[in-house]
Amino acid sequence: MGSYQESVTLIYEALEPFLQPGLVLSEDSALVSDLGLSSLQVMELVAEVEDRLDITVPLNVLPDVRSIRQFAELLSRLTGDAT
Repeated sequence: MGSYQESVTLIYEALEPFLQPGLVLSEDSALVSDLGLSSLQVMELVAEVEDRLDITVPLNVLPDVRSIRQFAELLSRLTGDAT
């Protein structure tokens, strides 16, 4: 794993339990303001992704991750493929 698109797909899958019915995701969807995730839900999302990828997301970068796109870019960098 490592490509940007694979990261987006993984995030979409991990977000499913948190989404309101009928909500449409896009890469520009903001995790908190658009999707309504609480800080606890964001941490649960991060933990789920970390488990699936067997990586650790540095907590100090999370305040800068606001959208699905930014999270996918971060995951791509952490897994070794910044494309």
